[in-house]
Amino acid sequence: MSFQAEEDLSCPICHEIFKDPVVLSCSHSFCKDCLEKWWRGKVIKDCPVCKRKVSREQPPCNLALKNLCEAFLLYQRASSGSEPLCSLHNEKLRLFCLDDLQPVCLVCRDSKIHNGHKFSPINEAAQDKREELLKPLQEKLKDFEKVKGTCAQSAAHIKVQAQRTERQIKEQFKKLHQFLKDEEEARISALKAEEEQKSKVMRNKMEALIKAIAALLEIIKTTEEQIEAEDVSFLQNYKAAVERVQQRPLLDDPQLGSGALIDEAKHLGNLAFNIWTKMKEEVSYTPVILDPNTANPELTLSDDLTSVRLVERQELPGNPERIAMCRCALGSEGFTSGTHSWDVEIGNDGDTFWGIGVMKDSVQRDREILTGFWEICLLDGKNTAVSPPLPHKVLPVKKLQKIRVLLDFDKGKLSFYDLDTKTHIHTFKHSFTEKMFPYIGNWNKLPMKILPINVSVKVEQQTVSTGLWSSF
Repeated sequence: MSFQAEEDLSCPICHEIFKDPVVLSCSHSFCKDCLEKWWRGKVIKDCPVCKRKVSREQPPCNLALKNLCEAFLLYQRASSGSEPLCSLHNEKLRLFCLDDLQPVCLVCRDSKIHNGHKFSPINEAAQDKREELLKPLQEKLKDFEKVKGTCAQSAAHIKVQAQRTERQIKEQFKKLHQFLKDEEEARISALKAEEEQKSKVMRNKMEALIKAIAALLEIIKTTEEQIEAEDVSFLQNYKAAVERVQQRPLLDDPQLGSGALIDEAKHLGNLAFNIWTKMKEEVSYTPVILDPNTANPELTLSDDLTSVRLVERQELPGNPERIAMCRCALGSEGFTSGTHSWDVEIGNDGDTFWGIGVMKDSVQRDREILTGFWEICLLDGKNTAVSPPLPHKVLPVKKLQKIRVLLDFDKGKLSFYDLDTKTHIHTFKHSFTEKMFPYIGNWNKLPMKILPINVSVKVEQQTVSTGLWSSF
């Protein structure tokens, strides 16, 4: 099918393929919109090409030219979508070279350029490459959607954590406030009691003094009367007067007595320190605190974060810190030097697995833990020392209830002791080179608990050198 040249099908005004062409009486054709814009504002309408006056203001549609233009455009579109040819051999591209990653023709396949290469039919290769190109993007999208969902779940969990933590903080401070309130009331009550007791003593003292003063005044009056008597009469009664004046307790000096006043030093001396010291009986200190963010979803921690037990699996947000493949929880702080110890109470029925020890910081927590930890555990009903890749060692001890863990990081020793029998259980020797975290593993509904330790307060006396005193 042949057509006129493209320029013969173009509007003389816009130089594009005719759109809705109209024909004038002079036989020249134009796009309808182009002609209307050309005539806009003109009094005399003429042909844009030959300038002849137009007899009709509404020229008719050039239907034949319109059909021809539409056919030409269809042909153009069909020609532009034709199958591409090989630039070297002008043959159709039937194959795809898997080595060079480009379409080739059958001649290319047999040429030296592609000698030894692998090929795939063009349609199969296109499908494979479309999937290959799109698949990683789709996988990445899934990852983003998954992380987005985890973030939403984490945001909700953060609120739950904040509310729970706030409640526990308030409960702790409520206990402390109550302790301080009770202590204040007790000390004020003791002060009031001392005040009442010493006030009573003082009242009794004053009553006694009033009686003594009255008796003394009576004696003075009698003595004055005797002194004013005649000499013989005075001297006759002198011996009796002396005995009356010297009678006790009138001759004893009246004294207030020691301890009569309020002992302010007893009530105020080191008041805050004494309250703090007594507060130790109300609070406890645990050397290792468990981190709930590392606990396996099948474990739950106590409110004070010192014990862990097995529960139904919880729906928790993803967390890179969480031990996903092992029923255990890590301590909140790791150790990189020094000596550290903590005691664990084994709340176990005697048959279910438990484990205590230390774990390397670099352990992949979202996978099954195969190495990087040192522990003693109850395995198959036997107390066992485990530290892969070393073989397990069955320990010659029976049921354990309380265990002390002693980590000497610098000397590379991890020791375990039976607190009930005060005997050594086992010691691992290893050169620790990274942060080590305490951990507890528990497959039992009975809790395993890190025990609190006694805290003592040591007051050091300040010493002053002799030379310092000599300067005064």
